[in-house]
Amino acid sequence: MNILLLGSGGREHTFAWKMRQSPLCEKLIIAPGNAGMTDLGININIDPIDFQAVRILAIAEKIDMIVVGPEEPLVRGIYDYFQHDLSVEHIAIVGPSRMGALLEGSKAYAKRFMQEFDIPTAAYREFSKEDLNAGLNYIAQQKLPIVLKADGLAAGKGVIICATITEAQQAFREMLDGKFGEASAKVVIEEFLTGIEFSVFVLTDGKDYKILPVAKDYKRIGEGDTGPNTGGMGAVSHPPFVDQVLMQKVEERVIKRTIKGIQKTDLDYKGFIFFGLINVNGDPYVIEYNCRMGDPETEVVFPRLKTDLVALMQAMCEGRLSEIEIEEDERAAATVILVSGGYPDAYEKGKMITGLEQVEGSIVFHAGTKSMGNQIVSNGGRVLAITSYGKDFHEALQLSYKNAEKIQFNNKYYRKDIGFDL
Repeated sequence: MNILLLGSGGREHTFAWKMRQSPLCEKLIIAPGNAGMTDLGININIDPIDFQAVRILAIAEKIDMIVVGPEEPLVRGIYDYFQHDLSVEHIAIVGPSRMGALLEGSKAYAKRFMQEFDIPTAAYREFSKEDLNAGLNYIAQQKLPIVLKADGLAAGKGVIICATITEAQQAFREMLDGKFGEASAKVVIEEFLTGIEFSVFVLTDGKDYKILPVAKDYKRIGEGDTGPNTGGMGAVSHPPFVDQVLMQKVEERVIKRTIKGIQKTDLDYKGFIFFGLINVNGDPYVIEYNCRMGDPETEVVFPRLKTDLVALMQAMCEGRLSEIEIEEDERAAATVILVSGGYPDAYEKGKMITGLEQVEGSIVFHAGTKSMGNQIVSNGGRVLAITSYGKDFHEALQLSYKNAEKIQFNNKYYRKDIGFDL
């Protein structure tokens, strides 16, 4: 099978690493890819949201399956683009339709969906610029802290948790004034839930589904979960508090009702669903949906997935998902993200990376790198993910931290307390 993988981050490097282990993967093209993926496939510098360029590449390389890593091409409708073009409709797309991707593309849509299908989530209201005063009044009546979410895609940074009414009202004004561009033209104001977060992933054809290994990620830049949100600073799998009882509730109250909602609303959904969940006194509530795999969770989920990923995705595309058994590695996995100093705000690119050849016993997934001559340099806020196995996540983290010390680039930063709350 000839596969085209879209994306350039740590998630996509992990996809490439896992797919390359399958005897079904004959050729792997990655667009645009990064410096870490060059030994797994052929990197071609095409923007994943340039659908026409993707189509031309897919035809030229006789592609059988396109795996969409990031959310933006899905929200913009790459699945629909290929379905409506007779010359490429035979190419299987791993990812939902544009309407299916609205579960991530619009927080307000996702909340309405959850409300309609009785999926547990925090109480909320949505407001746009015309509702400014109503929104300010609503904030004044809420318990503290208050959660504000940009309705649209904001690269994982569109959520603000406010400790005071004044802070929340100021943030609300700034969001409606374009703090996150078009993404915050509408703002969801949400009840703050107290508990511990975790991530559950399924692959579904809209009817059947398979649950993948569970993970917990750490989004804030600072230790002790302080500072602004990032795309993710680390992750562990399996989080020990997610036991069989909790997972049974997740499946009954969240997964099954979501799949039922997808069927009832006729959403064309063939791909991954990421359930961002919070455990509130033993009960799971949905914080958000994503229409693709998470990052950095993928860097611990796929290393623990023993099932052939290509065979799994092929079965999903062909409506044979029920035939596949999911096998998990009994070992724990943990990943630590090395980021550029200044991230998630302003940071510099082009910093030379050294020490990669000294890493022992860990897998290094590249998140934001590129090749310059014989050198690998930083090319993003999140630069590398160091993933390790262990008998538990503590042992896995110990190895990741040991190897993180060996890798150097100017202004390197990473959190040294991943898993601190477990």
